[in-house]
Amino acid sequence: MTSAPLYSVWMMVLWAVALLPRDAGAFESSNPAWTTGSTLSTEYIFRGVKLAGFSAQPWVDYTAGPLTAGLWSNVAIDQHSTRYSDPEIDFYGSYTFASHSGAFNLVPGFTCYAYPNAGDKESHHPITFEPSLAGVFSWHGVQFTPKVYYDVILEGATFELTSALAVPLKSFGTELDFSATAGTYQWRKSARHASQAILNEGDYWSVGIAVPVQISFRSKVTAALSYSDGRNNFFQQAGSVRRKNPDAGSHVAFTLGYSLSL
Repeated sequence: MTSAPLYSVWMMVLWAVALLPRDAGAFESSNPAWTTGSTLSTEYIFRGVKLAGFSAQPWVDYTAGPLTAGLWSNVAIDQHSTRYSDPEIDFYGSYTFASHSGAFNLVPGFTCYAYPNAGDKESHHPITFEPSLAGVFSWHGVQFTPKVYYDVILEGATFELTSALAVPLKSFGTELDFSATAGTYQWRKSARHASQAILNEGDYWSVGIAVPVQISFRSKVTAALSYSDGRNNFFQQAGSVRRKNPDAGSHVAFTLGYSLSL
């Protein structure tokens, strides 16, 4: 049965999506766009921690000028971890404030993580909410995005730096998209209903390469390969010894995604 807090979040999500502007008049010089798609991934890795094995990740995204909002989800098909709830459904949004020169963007945003089956796991939060603030700038063709998150339910911050580089392959009508990410986090309340708060902290980094292929005017397929490593990841409750997170470590994931512009 859907819990009251989860029902409330879904009502807010549905209202937010329903109220999104349907025409460009909401933002000057902007054309609203809906995009949907799905990705198949050999592993679902989140901040250096494996949350599931082979997974399907359907999503829908809306943009209108500086506004972005959407839904992203993960449904484990194989190797579902008993430590985490499945499926996961995330509602996200952000707004881009661009400088006059366009050299720097400031992007406040949020992600609401919802786990419909978390009621079956006393230790897992059914909902967490994570506001964020990012800066975006480029240097010698490489885009850098330093970003800070703070989860108000887990009571902890994540600090992350991402870099991205696109190398055109004009002869093939595509490009190679390289990316790298490094981050660290510390959550003071990683589990609910614990007699004492359980701290979870960890470091992570990843590198990846993706190849998007346009197959029609409105659709494309993207193949990607990534390597990630979760380090120094521990759980600790007051008065007890630190326990290593067995789901953190080195992982290689291959993804194949399809997207369609509506």
